Amino acid sequence: MDGKKMNMLGINMDCVSYQEMTAVFDRWLADKESQARSLALINVNCCVSALFDRRLRDIYNSADMVGIDSMPFLKWARMFYKSDADRLYAPDIMLHMSKHAKKKGYTFFIYGGYPGAPEKIEAYLKERFEGINVVGKYSPPFRPLTEKENESICDMINEARPDFLWLGLGSPKQDLWLHENKHKLKGCIIVPSGATFDFFSGRIKQAPQIIRNLGFEWLYRLMQDFRRLWVRYTVYNIIFIAVFILQLVGLVKFRAAE
Repeated sequence: MDGKKMNMLGINMDCVSYQEMTAVFDRWLADKESQARSLALINVNCCVSALFDRRLRDIYNSADMVGIDSMPFLKWARMFYKSDADRLYAPDIMLHMSKHAKKKGYTFFIYGGYPGAPEKIEAYLKERFEGINVVGKYSPPFRPLTEKENESICDMINEARPDFLWLGLGSPKQDLWLHENKHKLKGCIIVPSGATFDFFSGRIKQAPQIIRNLGFEWLYRLMQDFRRLWVRYTVYNIIFIAVFILQLVGLVKFRAAE
């Protein structure tokens, strides 16, 4: 994707606004016979995970749009790269495109989450957006899929011909699935949606808007689920700050995916 890019620990993020993102989506969806397009939504956890796994860094960089999904990243981008950049936050993308879908007639497929989560998300969206069209939904078993099962799922998605595939398998599992199966899917935009499934299905309470705007959503989520998230939001944050400073002063250099 053309435009200004911001490199964070080797991941090149697109500095785009929601208006620009929507225009790109409309252009992509004009050709329903083309290969599926994909997003990568990057936060501190993604950056540090990619430090330990070069494959992840390459997967993120290979996405058709690499969005900024972190308020500190966004503030940095607005200060030094593009003043009108927006945070491409999966829950907000889903709500934004649900509103836009009414105008354009776009359809959704909801894939992932715990049993019953896709149905709850569909009900949530239909309550907020009259006429939203969910053409498919599926919650996979909580185990590795066989090759045959995975092929059946891809066939199911292609038969439904959605415009947007909302993918809620957790990070980085959803990014790996997207990378491995993107070439099998046609004419849709794949959005890794992670915690969106928990928020919109009612499983986990989303941080209030003011907390998200201040950049403290991570602290809110840490207080909700300390045992599961403490490494991500403490150790990973410390590692990120240390390596980012080294990158900033030029002692560490990163290259994009080759």
